[in-house]
Amino acid sequence: MQVPVQISFHGLEHSDAVEERVREKVAKLEQFNKDLVGCRVVIEQHHKNTSNQHHKGEPYHITINLSVPGDELVVKRDPKDPHVHEDIGVAIRDAFQSMEQQLKTWIGKQRENDRTAHKSA
Repeated sequence: MQVPVQISFHGLEHSDAVEERVREKVAKLEQFNKDLVGCRVVIEQHHKNTSNQHHKGEPYHITINLSVPGDELVVKRDPKDPHVHEDIGVAIRDAFQSMEQQLKTWIGKQRENDRTAHKSA
């Protein structure tokens, strides 16, 4: 990745374990495309609390902005989504699964564009 991964916590305390999990998920995305430009992940809870433990009724909101050459892919999991996540591990897993699908779709489109460009050349 050209720019270091940025991880922000809003409305909850920083967690080394959560940060490590996010970095593992970003590394997995890099396996699909080594040309990733940057990644910013925001993990938040809208109700303030004093720990990063599970708190019933306070879903985690995950936003992933993945910069790829010439484009940006975005995943945003917030309360309007039908899948409200009260477990941070599940919220991270689901957000990164969605991003992985977006990245695979983007890669497929890039390959198709490359094939089309080579045929017309």
